[in-house]
Amino acid sequence: MIRDRGRIKWTSMMLPEHVKLLRDWAKEDTYEKPKELDEQQVEEFNNILSEAMEYRKELAITYYAEPRHQFIIGKIHYIDAVKHIIHVVDQFDAIHYISLQGVADIQFT
Repeated sequence: MIRDRGRIKWTSMMLPEHVKLLRDWAKEDTYEKPKELDEQQVEEFNNILSEAMEYRKELAITYYAEPRHQFIIGKIHYIDAVKHIIHVVDQFDAIHYISLQGVADIQFT
């Protein structure tokens, strides 16, 4: 029976710099790209944000934060229209600043 050790047998013949580059390359493969939104989605998100601010409703927001999409549930504290940032207070009273350009999805909870 052949006992193949996979990647372990090759690491002894590689320089540490090469091993590091391979690990970095494998990590970069898990990175996600930001989602592109069309005008209808942006308009729908604006309506949802306005209603959530007015009635203090909780939202589930998916946004892009380098290098992956993040998910947060909370209430909108306010929207900074100049800097294009949403201030969100989650259920643990932690404040999060989310860029409007990075928002991928917004839904009521």
